[in-house]
Amino acid sequence: MTNPAASDLIARSNRLGADPANTNYAGGNTSAKGTETDPVTGEPVELLWVKGSGGDLGTLTEQGLAVLRLDRMRALANVYPGVDREDEMVAAFDYCLHGKGGAAPSIDTAMHGLVDAAHVDHLHPDAGIAIATAADGEALTPTIFGEKVVWVPWRRPGFQLGLDIAAIKEQNPAAIGCVLGGHGITAWGDTSEDAEANSLWIIETAQAYLDANGKAEPFGAVRAGFESLPEAERRAKAAALAPTIRGIASTDKPMVGHFTDAAVVLDFLASANAPRLAELGTSCPDHFLRTKVKPMLLDLPADASVEASLARLAELHEAYRADYQAYYDAHATDESPAIRGADPLIVLVPGVGMYSFGANKQTARVAGEFYVNAINVMRGAESVSTYAPISDAEKFRIEYWALEEAKLQRMPKPKTHQGRIALVTGAASGIGKAIAVRLAAEGACVIVADLDLEKAQAAAAELGSTDVAIGVAANVADADAIQAAFDAAVLAFGGVDLVVNNAGLSLSKPLLETTEKDWDLQHDVMAKGSFLVSKAAAKILIEQKLGGDVIYISSKNSVFAGPNNIAYSATKADQAHQVRLLAVELGEHGVRVNGINPDGVVRGSGIFASGWGANRAATYGVDEQDLGKFYAQRTILKREVVPENVADAVYVLTGPELSRTTGLHIPVDSGVAAAFLR
Repeated sequence: MTNPAASDLIARSNRLGADPANTNYAGGNTSAKGTETDPVTGEPVELLWVKGSGGDLGTLTEQGLAVLRLDRMRALANVYPGVDREDEMVAAFDYCLHGKGGAAPSIDTAMHGLVDAAHVDHLHPDAGIAIATAADGEALTPTIFGEKVVWVPWRRPGFQLGLDIAAIKEQNPAAIGCVLGGHGITAWGDTSEDAEANSLWIIETAQAYLDANGKAEPFGAVRAGFESLPEAERRAKAAALAPTIRGIASTDKPMVGHFTDAAVVLDFLASANAPRLAELGTSCPDHFLRTKVKPMLLDLPADASVEASLARLAELHEAYRADYQAYYDAHATDESPAIRGADPLIVLVPGVGMYSFGANKQTARVAGEFYVNAINVMRGAESVSTYAPISDAEKFRIEYWALEEAKLQRMPKPKTHQGRIALVTGAASGIGKAIAVRLAAEGACVIVADLDLEKAQAAAAELGSTDVAIGVAANVADADAIQAAFDAAVLAFGGVDLVVNNAGLSLSKPLLETTEKDWDLQHDVMAKGSFLVSKAAAKILIEQKLGGDVIYISSKNSVFAGPNNIAYSATKADQAHQVRLLAVELGEHGVRVNGINPDGVVRGSGIFASGWGANRAATYGVDEQDLGKFYAQRTILKREVVPENVADAVYVLTGPELSRTTGLHIPVDSGVAAAFLR
């Protein structure tokens, strides 16, 4: 059973972490001290429960806590070798752990263990960081808080900072917490309720001071021509720019994107001081570890054309990379980790919004949220003083910290499709849904495109949150509808890497009963639809310069002459040849185009359920419920083909193993000799 002190800690952490005014996602840490019975001696032992490395307060559970023996943790002060070797103390925490399991102790563990208080909170509230990053922050602290809060000059998190705060607590008996210069706040209390109340008092008092004393326009006047574009125009321009911007952010390694045109971002970008403040970069370590030390800001007005914006973004990217390399070279030592990439993680476009990037969608979204935090911090600091973040040298010491590098190296190996964005048509059911499920399971972000929006959204929700998948409407026979679907895709995830032409329908009729309307419908959805989808996809893939995959779910019938399906088989043959044609045309851009020829996929198939199954069963003289078994018995392997078998083929074709394969058709039919490719 959870110790009462730990239970109180988890509840307090969840409450504090649920409100972004208190701390950013995965930012800050909390702790509690209490007594347990040592299972070895049967005697009471004092323990420290502290949020572990990398956890999030809002979703913290018992498994996210590190548990240490308090006497051993505090005894480390006796062997502390000094600030020049303080990183060694992190490894020493392992010798203080109590029991098995739990999270790895974070760099801030010393702060929690050494401070003489039963409960300690370290948070990153925007209002608190605004004071912490103000040029006059030290003078403002007693003005705002009196004797209850003490200023702590910037110091990189670690054992020495823990000793410093412990000394401040001892020397200032009236204090309930402190402002950490350039960083955040720390508060404490004798009970969990006291610590929480003290944390909230500091945050609310800081915000009240900013509200009451801050100037009306901390970012300066609005720059003429840099105001927000009307929504429709803004979103259209955002979608047009997104693929190229994602390519910029992915020059060193593929990234997933997130876009926001929130008012807080647009107002900042329209302001006179935005260029100066953006150049200063972020300050709180949690911020710049997610956003890089500074963003890339387009220096053109909102009404600049897409073409002019793209040209200027390319120039700015070259300058950004050179600047970041210079930053690395200026501060790196022989012991520094290798440069991790010189591309921006935040790209700001006046009048349009902010693009943020990360290894996956959640990381990209959180990076954007952190830059919004940074905007709020800059606003607060500028309203009562001047924004003065920590130096580039100090930022580098954290960004390329050996401990930070070790944390990155401990991260699990990415799945095969992590960082890839897949759009699958006809994905609300059957083969398309199975493909979407498989790609999401392999780490891809998925756009479930279907004629029925409600079903598309429901299928996407089954895959996970909107960080994993979204559902969009897509009538593949309508070029405007397809463009809208791709616009939604690039605004949701930054771009598209992998497109599966799966949408289709089937009409089973002999030649003399096939009408012109039947023929046109069949070809509009599959031949024309695949053409339109591939054309829209190719534009994005070429602009991104990241290569990519286009997959056609064709059919055994593209090469097999079966009875009573002239319209269906002819359009499948059309799709099959599109594969060959596009493989040749798009190869120079690194785009692979391949096809899959399934047969007899009855189970879970929307096509078979809509009448095709009954027609084919009648054609072959079997009961419809036995159609799958019938198809299986006529194959070489005598095994029924199911949607997941087709999804497996998509996975293999788009994975790393067949990276040199294009223009190929893979049969997934359990072996139909008449459909062998010759």
